[in-house]
Amino acid sequence: MQQIRTALRKHAVILMGKNTMIRKAIKGHLPENPKLEKLLSHVRGNVGFVFTRLDLSDVRDRILSNRVAVPARAGAIAPVDVKLPPQVTGLDPEKTSFFQALSIPTKITKGRIEILNEIHLIEVGAKVGASEATLLNMLGVSPFSYGLVIKQIYDEGTMFGPEVLDITPEVIAAKLSEGIKNIAAISLAINYPNAASVPHMVVNGMKKCMAVALATDIDMNIIGEPYNKGT
Repeated sequence: MQQIRTALRKHAVILMGKNTMIRKAIKGHLPENPKLEKLLSHVRGNVGFVFTRLDLSDVRDRILSNRVAVPARAGAIAPVDVKLPPQVTGLDPEKTSFFQALSIPTKITKGRIEILNEIHLIEVGAKVGASEATLLNMLGVSPFSYGLVIKQIYDEGTMFGPEVLDITPEVIAAKLSEGIKNIAAISLAINYPNAASVPHMVVNGMKKCMAVALATDIDMNIIGEPYNKGT
């Protein structure tokens, strides 16, 4: 939390507190701002608030980039998959029994235990066993981490999921371009002129005129004359 607060200094403010007090404070402001009622259903569990007037994506990145690695603990639920790559460990041969208990193929290389193949030691959502936790601690591996996760975004009375922060200007431009293409295609199919279809209609009409001219051996010359306001 201290790392996150330091990273957000001059960018955002974190507020943590008891949910009962937070809900009471929100309800106290409902007469002035009824839209705050949408926050009440999300004040449950171990949650807090991050207040900012700056770019939300930048604040999100600052929060997610500050995570603390922690060792595996027996009985904990694994939030991620844990895999051990092939490697020569720094463990002496007498520690082989730990690997044998977990059916991990090993050999002795220069007086050290070597893991021969990649091992999927713990699956996400599974409970960490005592043997797995002991082995990871002996290897000095801290597979899990602590930090904050963005749950919801509140902006002027509207709630959004955190996935909206992944929408970039490039994504919006691509979606807009795709929509314009679809409108143009439908308009051309039903012969309906609009801003998206008229340029294509003009081009298609010109192509048809040129095709007819070529088929009938007629020369097509576009002649322009200066425009005189007085004539």
